[in-house]
Amino acid sequence: MDKIKETLKEKKPFTGFLDFIREQGVVGLAVGFILGGSITKVVTSLVNDLINPVLGLVLGAASQLSNQYMIIGTAKLKWGSFANTLIDFLIVAMVVYFGVKLIGLDRLDKKKEKK
Repeated sequence: MDKIKETLKEKKPFTGFLDFIREQGVVGLAVGFILGGSITKVVTSLVNDLINPVLGLVLGAASQLSNQYMIIGTAKLKWGSFANTLIDFLIVAMVVYFGVKLIGLDRLDKKKEKK
């Protein structure tokens, strides 16, 4: 019983909880979910309202990039829709990466030791 009391006195409150968060990478996971969910509308607007019109001018397409396609035989390849989705993904990935680096949340996760 005395050993348990000594152990509890040595540790600060929430130390075990913080160790769990650091070791399991919970911070990175939480940041990914929060930013991924909240930034979707911003990224979609950025791509649809700013990037796609510029790409449409460069590619010589009168309509939006997401409406572009290529017909091969009986197949309709919607390459514009794929490009639009890829641009969305890359922008979200960049925002999350730089957001984590700027705020410094990457320092909360302990590096996994190699065995």
